[in-house]
Amino acid sequence: MINPAFQDSGKIEKWTDLGCGKGLYTNALAEILPGGSEIYSIDKDNQTLPIVNPEIKTEFIQHDFSKDLPVHIENLDGILMANSLQYILDKEQLLRNLKLKMKSKGRFVIIEYDTQRANSWVPYPINFIELKELFAKLGYPKIEKIARRKSVYQNNVMFTAVAEY
Repeated sequence: MINPAFQDSGKIEKWTDLGCGKGLYTNALAEILPGGSEIYSIDKDNQTLPIVNPEIKTEFIQHDFSKDLPVHIENLDGILMANSLQYILDKEQLLRNLKLKMKSKGRFVIIEYDTQRANSWVPYPINFIELKELFAKLGYPKIEKIARRKSVYQNNVMFTAVAEY
């Protein structure tokens, strides 16, 4: 069953995957978006992403999203951040800047470790309670945890949350 955050309304959508790595979540997103949609996959390291769904336009951009987004990326329906927000110290400022690149009804999908304990892989963690408070501060009336699962690393729990405006 597809989560309501991704129900196929038939409407073409424009998303970005920030910190896309090798494209695992870009590919997952490409499988559930309507045909004709676009995904901008952004990572500071050069990547070659496989095309999973030829009906979805994907563009890889080598760029450090922690500072800004490329000028042509705007009017987004959604921003996916899977294990990338944990690398940002000033999360509030970044999310404020990203919100300016979204449509008025845009949504964030965040996947993170549900911890407050930093380590070399998660330097600036944010648990779900802190994430919910942060999005409320940014004016998002609805943030919902839609999934959680145990990580294969160090027995930590991960969550997926959707923030909708």
